[in-house]
Amino acid sequence: MPFVSKVLKSNLIELATKVMLGIPSDKPHKSVFDLDYVGVKAPQFSFSRLAKADPVLGVDMASTGEVGCLGEGFYEAILKAMFSVGYRIPKKSILLSTGPAKSKTELLNGAKALREKGYKLYATRGTQLFLQNAGLDAEVAYWPDEDRSPNTIDLIRNGEVDLVVNIPKDLSQAELDNDYSIRRSAVDFNVPLLTNSRVANAFILAFCRLDPDEIAIKSWDEYK
Repeated sequence: MPFVSKVLKSNLIELATKVMLGIPSDKPHKSVFDLDYVGVKAPQFSFSRLAKADPVLGVDMASTGEVGCLGEGFYEAILKAMFSVGYRIPKKSILLSTGPAKSKTELLNGAKALREKGYKLYATRGTQLFLQNAGLDAEVAYWPDEDRSPNTIDLIRNGEVDLVVNIPKDLSQAELDNDYSIRRSAVDFNVPLLTNSRVANAFILAFCRLDPDEIAIKSWDEYK
């Protein structure tokens, strides 16, 4: 609550107390265009300590902590937050398995930005076809249960990719088994993993468009 109050410059605890007590209060009218800076919270997870657990999130709170960071703009804020919980900018290649059509569309701008920055893209078959139809090059990475190369698990195990985006698609047994194997391998081999298409797209656009050296490091009190 103090983090949100800092960004909106409104004491939300005081406002909530007044509402509960029936005391007249003014409704905050802040919009994103009125903010002097942006706040982003990123959760931190402990899947590496939970052997064989599927590192994918449901509707329940599954994080073991979170970090809230402030930035002059959205990209700066999200980079600070993601760096703070252990993510890092990939140096080599990215593995994309982008799930249903909606997620594929949400990640298209991110994929374009990665190619413009010169990253090599590996993609599971459906994602590779989608990217190809959009004019983007990506090499097919075969499912874990396929005896073909390059295989998604081998790419992760051998350190050939340093970011994995895996968006769950459906509840068929083959999808469940293959997606689980990819996600679990990413955790076990310490490769950053993203399983939400909007978060993945935002993070990718942030590190493609903003140089980490441009990030301003300020104390809490400097954001007034």
